[in-house]
Amino acid sequence: MRLRKTLLVSLFAAAGLLAGAPAAVAKTFKVAIGDAAGGTQHHFGLTFAKLFAEKTGGAHKADLFPNSQLGSEEDTVNNAAMGLLDFSILAINNITPFSPTVGVLTLPYVIQSAEEAKKLTTGPVGKELAENTVRDAGVRIIGWTYSGFRRLTNSKRPVKTLEDLQGLVIRVPKNEIMIATYQAWGINPTPMAWSETFTGLQQRVIDGQDNPYITISAMKFYEVQKYITNIRYIFSLEPMIVSDQVFKSQKPDVQKAILDAGQEATEESYRYLLASEEKIRKDLAARGMEIVDPANGEKAWIEKAKTVWPKFYKSIGGKDKLDRVLKELGR
Repeated sequence: MRLRKTLLVSLFAAAGLLAGAPAAVAKTFKVAIGDAAGGTQHHFGLTFAKLFAEKTGGAHKADLFPNSQLGSEEDTVNNAAMGLLDFSILAINNITPFSPTVGVLTLPYVIQSAEEAKKLTTGPVGKELAENTVRDAGVRIIGWTYSGFRRLTNSKRPVKTLEDLQGLVIRVPKNEIMIATYQAWGINPTPMAWSETFTGLQQRVIDGQDNPYITISAMKFYEVQKYITNIRYIFSLEPMIVSDQVFKSQKPDVQKAILDAGQEATEESYRYLLASEEKIRKDLAARGMEIVDPANGEKAWIEKAKTVWPKFYKSIGGKDKLDRVLKELGR
């Protein structure tokens, strides 16, 4: 009798293990986010997480870690490449050092509208750049966050001309194209990690920085910055990347769920930008920020910045790569 009872217990235990088998392979993926909660990166992440859970029938989840909790944006590229991190949403300029051809989308004044940004990222150019990041960096772009044009902010004075810019200490990411652009405008910017930027502004180590309205709001830069200049030199694209090692280790249905959720989150990000940017601009003004336009339609800024293009032809894959991008945009 005791033997039979033990046998039954063993059978029930085995049945329990079998019933729980799907849970054993279920996974909660970690998603690093450079920006604070409330910005476009976070909105993309929330959208992706919801869609991914739905598409896997709740078997898999994605947990978000905003405000660089899992390391700097560049660190997350390294960690994802090594399979130590699942996903990251980060500024495109922080992928460029690992996959230089992506830099074609960060050359100043190449992208001149949100529509152009979407056309490039979701078309043949975006597909090619995504393939390049797998080859070069071991990470796969599976979606794009659209955040708008990077606007210049500072704490000292209104900046309408390049002459007004002189003497200001401006933070930029550790990105050669952005550094070269400010140098073309006549100043030497200060490369600084994103996680250190708010403190740098607060302590007046730096006078200003540039980022889209939505990021300025999400990071509460209105607490430490007074002036915004509506330059439009770079459209801020913030892709979501997945570790190629992690991606390839998933079953085909999970891979499809990742790709489909990324594509749908991309569409939602574009809608979100168009619906919210003007409202956020007005909110920043209501919070006391003074917003000005560059003099003469930004003409001097554009002329100087375009002298930077030839310096990066080689790194982006040749002048013909830029020509192809401009042709796709009808220019």
